Amino acid sequence: MPERLEQLKNWLDNELNFSEYTLRPASADASFRRYFRVLHAGVSYVVMDAPPEKEDSQPFVTISKMFFDLGLNVPEVIDESLQQGFLLLSDLGSAPYLDVLNEETVERLYGDALGALATIQACTPEHASLPSYDRTLLLNEMELCREWLIGEHLGVSPDAVQTGMIDAPFELLAENALAQPRVCVHRDYHSRNLMHTGMNNPGILDFQDAVIGPVTYDLVSLLRDCYIDWPRARVEDWALGYLDLALQSGILHTEQDDPSQFLRWFDLMGMQRHLKAAGIFARLKHRDGKDGYLQDIPRTLGYVVEVAARYDELAAFGRYIDAEVLSRLPADA
Repeated sequence: MPERLEQLKNWLDNELNFSEYTLRPASADASFRRYFRVLHAGVSYVVMDAPPEKEDSQPFVTISKMFFDLGLNVPEVIDESLQQGFLLLSDLGSAPYLDVLNEETVERLYGDALGALATIQACTPEHASLPSYDRTLLLNEMELCREWLIGEHLGVSPDAVQTGMIDAPFELLAENALAQPRVCVHRDYHSRNLMHTGMNNPGILDFQDAVIGPVTYDLVSLLRDCYIDWPRARVEDWALGYLDLALQSGILHTEQDDPSQFLRWFDLMGMQRHLKAAGIFARLKHRDGKDGYLQDIPRTLGYVVEVAARYDELAAFGRYIDAEVLSRLPADA
């Protein structure tokens, strides 16, 4: 986008008076946003480039301030031009969790991330004007898997029996989400959006799509990450540790102290999220020309197959995903 880059440079030159600076790409994400790192007067900043016809940056600005006021380590909005789609942000560094997670670091890093998640869920103001994670959104997200992965990517049209085998689990997964206590949900709380920082770890990015929704959504995003996986027993231990933290923090109440129920919420919430993510990865390839996420589809759907096998009412759906979707993926997805 040469024209966008020229607009960005003009904003820095003429509106922010950055007379001398260096500008280089920092990252891109799974949307139309791009990020640049700007070094000016010895200070490093990040510029978000979000074309206004494609992305509304106001939620980012609003939620950034709300989370910052809670003491969370989020990018501070230093300057903005919502009309042009540019934000000047504080720089949280270049070390995402994904790059530093290993056996030696995971307990400490996840401990920090779970503590920050508890702050989000316990302290977000009740009057926060966030959208609701409702049935329509939950179902539409799962439909991305049917439309973009099964239909567009694999070229498969499920028959009538298979359609019923898909529809019923979609409804069950939506019901599971709607039955849970409602909290502030980041919606992308995982190893690519958490930054390892020297102080007040973690840095938290990509929160502009936050909603009010199920208590286990962000937890399963972190612990059953689409980009890195851990043994099931360990994941369940972490999840139940968070249940204790949620009870202590007032996120959940004593009548909700049921580990079996919490793990069912967690498991089925993960299935909903992973179906959505697999569909988004395929859409990024076919709609947006970004094929780097295809390699993550087998891991992501592997969670669906593994969890479905543990619940009688979802076992047939898991076998369908294994036989008719996962098995059809090429070696490079």
